[in-house]
Amino acid sequence: MTTINENFLKLQKNYLFADIAQKVADYKQAYPDARLIRLGIGDVTRPLPPAVISALHKAVDEMGQAETFRGYGPEHGYEFLRRAIVEGDFAPRGISIDPDEIFINDGAKSDTGNFGDILGTDNSICVTDPIYPVYIDSNVMGGRAGDIKSGAWSRVTYCPCTAENNFVPELPQGNTDIIYLCYPNNPTGTTLTRAELKKWVDYALSHESLILFDAAYEAYITRPEIPHSIYEIEGARRCAVEFHSYSKTAGFTGLRCGYTVVPKDLKVTLRNGEEVALNPLWNRRQCTKFNGTAYIVQRAAEAIYTPEGREQVREVIDYYMTNARIMRETLAEVGFLAYGGIDAPYIWLRTPEGEGSWAFFERLLHEINVVSTPGVGFGPAGEGFIRLTAFGTRQDCEEAMTRLRRHFA
Repeated sequence: MTTINENFLKLQKNYLFADIAQKVADYKQAYPDARLIRLGIGDVTRPLPPAVISALHKAVDEMGQAETFRGYGPEHGYEFLRRAIVEGDFAPRGISIDPDEIFINDGAKSDTGNFGDILGTDNSICVTDPIYPVYIDSNVMGGRAGDIKSGAWSRVTYCPCTAENNFVPELPQGNTDIIYLCYPNNPTGTTLTRAELKKWVDYALSHESLILFDAAYEAYITRPEIPHSIYEIEGARRCAVEFHSYSKTAGFTGLRCGYTVVPKDLKVTLRNGEEVALNPLWNRRQCTKFNGTAYIVQRAAEAIYTPEGREQVREVIDYYMTNARIMRETLAEVGFLAYGGIDAPYIWLRTPEGEGSWAFFERLLHEINVVSTPGVGFGPAGEGFIRLTAFGTRQDCEEAMTRLRRHFA
């Protein structure tokens, strides 16, 4: 008799962004002439930088010639890109990373979800709340989350990030094995200082915990006191894995590329006291279950690290952060409380008093035709908030804020 992984049956019936898509589709069917402005799902709108396009064309031409054609590539990524990452993302910050500690992937979402493959099902989980849904759902699939009770999973420790604590989560009480941190944060758009992040590294080292650190939005950091990498913190190499993405920094949502850093001195202790390094285990997992990222995509990613590529990517990021500034200023003018949008492309907006996340989502959709993301979809502490993204076009951003100003002023 065939059986299934019954943990999949524990997943909540609907996925947040699928729910949003369905509600938007229903509205469009009822009101086909309405011009919706989508500030919900964080997909980008700016085209790929010219340096990336040039690299893509060159790589495609190489694939058309016998002398430069490439077949199967290394599962952990080509050396040229891994060295560009070391020299471009880490060395300038005084961080020592070896190319063999970098694993190229098809986006941070994949590896943050898949890293649990090499971790035991008896590990306890700790997350900040609200949180990117993949962190929770992948652990539900892996059998680590327990059962859902009153909107929370029984084997997951939630560390609320609220306006009352300035969105700085308290450390968990007691022991926890796997900790998910995302900074700059999705969905709140907030950050941790070096001192605040050091508390988590110190906790992980003293409790033999593993931090899975999602740095997908580090390129949007503007303030010097905010760390771009957890490895800026002493000791983090012994307790943390870090995930990066080119999706929001260079518009790779359609190309799909990112990377994961697994330091060689990162080890876990078995029940018998033996230490096992995670780097070779993750390499073995990738070689078995991942075919690697396409050569032409990796050449495109390499182009980001050229002088012209860096300048062009910076222009794109500045474009989105200008959108964020426009949104923050308009929301403040109208009288809303909004957070984020300084070191991240997300605005975390408090809903009007007594109005829930989904209710305000519906109100924005029906009254001013603006699509947002209900905060409660990111966790219990997200109730009473919605997330707005700065990834729209300038025209849509300004029009959405004009509609909001007219309606709520």
